[in-house]
Amino acid sequence: MSQRIRIKLKSYDHNLVDKSAEKIVKTVKLTGAVVNGPIPLPTNKRIFTVNRATFVNKKAREQFELSSYKRLLDIYSTSAKTIDALMKLELPSGVEVEIKV
Repeated sequence: MSQRIRIKLKSYDHNLVDKSAEKIVKTVKLTGAVVNGPIPLPTNKRIFTVNRATFVNKKAREQFELSSYKRLLDIYSTSAKTIDALMKLELPSGVEVEIKV
């Protein structure tokens, strides 16, 4: 086949993203394909400011931060064996996977 497969991983937990990227790299290297990555993409931080009290004390506020971590993997010189191994791979439920061929 010899085509490029691009995999984007996204999660709110950086440990899950790193472990799943490592798992993908291991399975792809066992099939004989070439892997470029995991490349860390910029972390997206969303900050929410909420009033502590419901009615009074406008100055009393709390801040929450939600960070999303992303990794990018490029796979070259793939074969049918590589694609089958990727299809059978089970990743944790907290990781969003986007695959482009």
